[in-house]
Amino acid sequence: MSTSNPSLKTPFIPELDNLTSEEIIHRLDENGTRKTIGCLNWQSQFPYKPLTSIAVAHSEKYIYIDFFVRCNYLRAVNYENNSSVHQDSCVEFFVCPNGKLPYYNFEFNCIGTVHAACREDRHTGTPLTNEQLDTIKRYPSCGTRPFEELEGLFSWNLLVAIPLELIGLEYKGEPIEMKGNFYKCADLTSTPHFLSWAPIDTPEPDFHRPEFFAPITLE
Repeated sequence: MSTSNPSLKTPFIPELDNLTSEEIIHRLDENGTRKTIGCLNWQSQFPYKPLTSIAVAHSEKYIYIDFFVRCNYLRAVNYENNSSVHQDSCVEFFVCPNGKLPYYNFEFNCIGTVHAACREDRHTGTPLTNEQLDTIKRYPSCGTRPFEELEGLFSWNLLVAIPLELIGLEYKGEPIEMKGNFYKCADLTSTPHFLSWAPIDTPEPDFHRPEFFAPITLE
């Protein structure tokens, strides 16, 4: 497992809120920060490593994340809010907005279905309401209709915009220090895998471990 200590500086790009999804993706590619979700923390049990990266930036109102994935199997069975999207081809963002508990877990399958909650730990938390989840903008390249697992070579992306207000933040032009992690998983595909951006030191896959979150700065 990697022993590096990653950090992420998220640039301020105020015009993002006024762009189309295609324009946002292009701007994130040009001016956002790109990182790889590539830590194989449990390589002996789960060696599969699909290429996964993120490009991130923020505006006054949203955190923008463009997830890019290249994989051999694609699954999107779950289509209802707060369903088990981690079983599908899934990307995730967990964040402690103020660098301490509680944290929020935002989990998305490749068709943009979202599971999210405000948590103290894996077992203690409050799911976000449908009204709250509807404020998260989602632009999946795979479309929004569910499907059973497909085999092949797939490249897909999911652009999401998470309101700062949803996680209790207000940007006033000064840096905001957070902690968090980004993940890639697909529990019920033919090649289950569990990747992270910041390394996790646990015997078994467990993303709900804020003690391993890394610094994230909204510049």
